Amino acid sequence: MAPLLENNEWSAHGFTPVPLAVPTARLIIVTCLDHRLDPARILGLEPGDAPIIRNAGGRVTESVVTDIAYLGFLARQVFGVEGPLFEVAVIHHTQCGTGFLADPDFRHRAADATGLPARTLAASEVSDPYATAREDVERLLASPLIPRETTVSGHVYDVETGRVSMVVDATGT
Repeated sequence: MAPLLENNEWSAHGFTPVPLAVPTARLIIVTCLDHRLDPARILGLEPGDAPIIRNAGGRVTESVVTDIAYLGFLARQVFGVEGPLFEVAVIHHTQCGTGFLADPDFRHRAADATGLPARTLAASEVSDPYATAREDVERLLASPLIPRETTVSGHVYDVETGRVSMVVDATGT
């Protein structure tokens, strides 16, 4: 971490804080925690543009849904946003490490090693990112907690080409 703290000293020169506000891109990104993905770099985002919610597989979990619900609440109650809120972009990716969880033996060994239920691990599996991006878009659209006037889209990032493709166009809740 020491070299990275030195990098931070360099980057802190000329730093301009971003005020707490509605994301300027009116976008929330849900994606995988894989270190090969840097959503800001991939999409050209700057601080303040979009919150990024990351977990294993970039799957839409109960926690992701409640985070999005809270962000909608903040936008309305604290910042007075009326009308359209934001788009939630679900971005899964090729060669996801959670794909190993499709193998029941591997999944059970992972459950034993992590203490997580095998069912929970199975829910984070991404072997076909095109299919799981669609599933997660549907999960968000079906949730009563997702604020009205929110749209949801699905995408796949190809780790070999660096390109993001649209799987599901932005659809309203």
